[in-house]
Amino acid sequence: MTVSTLPDLPALAEFERVFLPNIEEDKTETLEEYLKVGGYEAVKIALAKKPEEITEIIKDSGLRGRGGAGFPTGMKWSFLPKGAHPRYLTINADESEPGTCKDRPLMEQRPHTLIEGIICSCIAIESEKAFIYIRGEYYKSAKVMQDAVDEAYAAGILGDNVMGSGKRVDVVVHRGAGAYICGEETALLTSLEGYRGYPKLKPPFPAIKGLYDKPTIINNVETIVSVGWILKKGADWFKKFTHERSTGQRLLCVSGHVKKPGVYELPMTLTLREIIYDVCGGMRNDHDLKFIIPGGSSVPWVLPEHLDATWSMEGLAAVGSSLGSAGMMVMDHTVCPVWALANLSAFYRHESCGQCTPCREGSAWLQKIVMRIERGEGEEGDLETLRAIAGTGPNTGMICGKSICALGDAAAWPVSSALNCFWDDFEEHIKTKGCKYKNKRYWMQDDRFVNETYEHKPSWGHH
Repeated sequence: MTVSTLPDLPALAEFERVFLPNIEEDKTETLEEYLKVGGYEAVKIALAKKPEEITEIIKDSGLRGRGGAGFPTGMKWSFLPKGAHPRYLTINADESEPGTCKDRPLMEQRPHTLIEGIICSCIAIESEKAFIYIRGEYYKSAKVMQDAVDEAYAAGILGDNVMGSGKRVDVVVHRGAGAYICGEETALLTSLEGYRGYPKLKPPFPAIKGLYDKPTIINNVETIVSVGWILKKGADWFKKFTHERSTGQRLLCVSGHVKKPGVYELPMTLTLREIIYDVCGGMRNDHDLKFIIPGGSSVPWVLPEHLDATWSMEGLAAVGSSLGSAGMMVMDHTVCPVWALANLSAFYRHESCGQCTPCREGSAWLQKIVMRIERGEGEEGDLETLRAIAGTGPNTGMICGKSICALGDAAAWPVSSALNCFWDDFEEHIKTKGCKYKNKRYWMQDDRFVNETYEHKPSWGHH
């Protein structure tokens, strides 16, 4: 569900939504609809500037990647080696992180904002070809994007003479095959080239040696959409709502036990308390909050005592977590943290590509031990074993910092976080050979969820 309304908060008094304003009533899916609301004005602005001028505007705006890593966008663009051509722009639309569904409404209901951002970005990095790599399960997103690309070609917005400028920009829409690992940038490029989606060791980084061994910039959908709006409205407009180095607005997906879940466009100046209790209407059934996973399933958990932390990269880092992909999952006091961790551990074990030993074996052992505890078969020493496997930091655990890509770390972080937050719950499961949470829907058998009373079966990676 996409929520378009925001509460009357002082912190939002001058806030202007541009990504999803009244999206349910005011769709701009077609080119005709988009042109009526000033579509492709940013392209005209970009065409009138030199590439380095556009890059400087993006640097000045403070725009950081919206895919999870949060790397400064303009700085990433500047890493391209001078004079090396061809070079490519790749849009990471492989939105597979559990709890995250912000790029989908952009592609399905405002596809031309992405195309406009792509053209502006291609002009900035002097690229003539862009690829949109869309998650395999996003069939509608791929279809809507392809229709919009076809419209843009027919109107002369894409092709060998962009809006009569003599510049060339081509866009290819490519569907993945449903692999979570292909959200990692080097695995995405490997998949795009037609090979199995295995991550690669870095360096070299994609900006130096990427797609087809050519310089390549990889940005998230929301990042590229932001480029167009920054050119239209200016870097100062984007910096109007800023928390330290977190500038501009972001799309936030909120799921779990709140009264109004959905996708929200918000500034990063709000606190977690304001988001949950004002924007999302509070906890469902007025239950007590137990914990928050603030940035997609891989980031460390946050407890109620951290509600006054700012929803920003720096604010969440200060309480030991991360903004990640901005997929916030809110859990109330009825949730068993052991069960929740077992769910996540099963997902990461299933999605490990198996290329490197720390991730392949480590994620399997994490899942096996956590599920054993959840089934009431936990053994003395299991928690110490989990900490030994998943301990954070390159020198404290068997996974973190030792795998080819960040999936190994992503599998380990929730385990370390859950143990830090709810050690007593894990100990109680082991000592009592059971669980005090009586309303869980699913129980564990081997490495899968089995449902005794409900027809619905959970699917890994379901948003």
